[in-house]
Amino acid sequence: MHTTQAPVMSIQIFQIFLEECDENGYPSRRRSLVDDARFETIVVKQTKQTVLDEARAKANDSSLECTILQAQEQHQQEDKIPQEVQQTVEDQNDDEEEIRMVAVDELPQKPQEHVPSADDEDKETDAGLTEEEVVLQNAASESPEAEKEVVRAAVVVRLRDGMGSLGRILKAVEAYHGTVVHLESRQSRSEGVQFDVLVKVDMARANLLQLIRSLRQTQSFGSVSLLSENNVNVKAPWFPKHASELDNCNHLMTKYEPDLDMNHPGFADQVYRARRKEIAEIAFAYRYGDPIPHIDYTETENKTWAAVFGRVKELMVQHACSEYIAVFRKLEDEKIFVKERLPQLQEMSDFLRKNTGFTLRPAAGLLTARDFLASLAFRIFQSTQYVRHINSPYHTPEPDCIHELLGHMPLLADPSFAQFSQEIGLASLGASDEEIEKLSTVYWFTVEFGLCKEKDEVKAYGAGLLSAYGELLHAISDKPEHRPFEPASTAVQPYQDQEYQPIYYVAESFEDAKEKFRRWVSTMSRPFEVRFNPHTERVEVLDSVDKLETLVSQLNTEVLHLTNAIAKLKQPFC
Repeated sequence: MHTTQAPVMSIQIFQIFLEECDENGYPSRRRSLVDDARFETIVVKQTKQTVLDEARAKANDSSLECTILQAQEQHQQEDKIPQEVQQTVEDQNDDEEEIRMVAVDELPQKPQEHVPSADDEDKETDAGLTEEEVVLQNAASESPEAEKEVVRAAVVVRLRDGMGSLGRILKAVEAYHGTVVHLESRQSRSEGVQFDVLVKVDMARANLLQLIRSLRQTQSFGSVSLLSENNVNVKAPWFPKHASELDNCNHLMTKYEPDLDMNHPGFADQVYRARRKEIAEIAFAYRYGDPIPHIDYTETENKTWAAVFGRVKELMVQHACSEYIAVFRKLEDEKIFVKERLPQLQEMSDFLRKNTGFTLRPAAGLLTARDFLASLAFRIFQSTQYVRHINSPYHTPEPDCIHELLGHMPLLADPSFAQFSQEIGLASLGASDEEIEKLSTVYWFTVEFGLCKEKDEVKAYGAGLLSAYGELLHAISDKPEHRPFEPASTAVQPYQDQEYQPIYYVAESFEDAKEKFRRWVSTMSRPFEVRFNPHTERVEVLDSVDKLETLVSQLNTEVLHLTNAIAKLKQPFC
């Protein structure tokens, strides 16, 4: 078994199990990727206070406590931040305040420089200040208003004593009336230092300078550096660079639906709930390189599969796209799709690898949107192995293996659709939370509920349609509105997760959808491009001339092969 070291987290909250219920107890007709993309952002904000409280509870450094108390007493005598300024900061926090507990490959390590003071009076104050701090101090000294103006800045603190020191930083920020808007950490490469922490804050200029000086008086910190004032660009969130690192991306937004929702078909069935938990634990234990665990499906589970399989096979001839039908029949020919038994994920994974290079990875439930989309970048589809309840064979409130097998797997074996799925995943790596939500919405209206044209007829290719015949018949009828697929508008279209969709997007073809998607992705704010190297199973960030030159060389070789092939095809027969 091959594993990699998990990224260092500021507070270890990897497996957070949360429920999202409305007043009636059941959150929606089905759990959706885009729904949890939005829910994930809300959860991060709601979790912030808990995280801060836990960190503060670990603070026990007396020297910094004294400094903080002095700062609090001092600020009680000073004027408060003007109300309109404070309101501006609060408004910004409503949209931006969050803490991503993720590791980054490399935080900026700017050496501190001694800046000679202009006169002896300021020598003690300016000694050891970096260039950014001198600029900040000069700006603060222009006027009383400039001194109290709230700015955004990032401070890098190197912790000698481990993450227990994090609470001291947060207490100090609070004492100087600052607001934490971003926090990241990683293992330090500096000798004698355990962790490097980047804290992005909103704070008055004068208070920011005092904060830095106070932190530097604490022996627990190796060094304290201000990166810059205003418009600090924090590095993109950590994301997996190799398929093995997906072991670190198994974060569930929900636990086991039957245990949480009274209206779930299996809520009152203790045997079913125990079965779901048993299969989920198998997925939690899975690691990269392991064979996919074999599930001995029960007679009841195989009976549920048979009912849905027969209905889908009956409807697909008339309503499914030709690519889906072709792979479905191929799966039947290879005896993977048979009515009598559920396919195993391992045999399906082997089939996909042979056709498009996609593989499967068992998942315990609905993953966070960021983690699920990241998997697609490596041509890995995270699939559940549990089966919906027998009392509701044609409907499931959350993805189950019948939905995955009948809805997703056939088209993942189609080269064009597989490439489209991977491009959505690649676009998600390092994307902002807002962009993750948009990508999830595009995924919802394409991979889950997409329609396409075929000889002037509308056909289904979305997994949510092909595994739920009720919505399939609704989607191809004249009841809903059919719109042309345009990623920019699709990405912001409200979706319906309690009833059938009122709007569906129709692609001219998979190739047309991919081309439009590529153009739209190019407008995203991510400051770098990535590519997947199938030979190393690594995602490469194209951020240097050397990497680009290597890629160009590889492309030139491929073009040469294509040119030679065309020339040979044009040669006359001997």
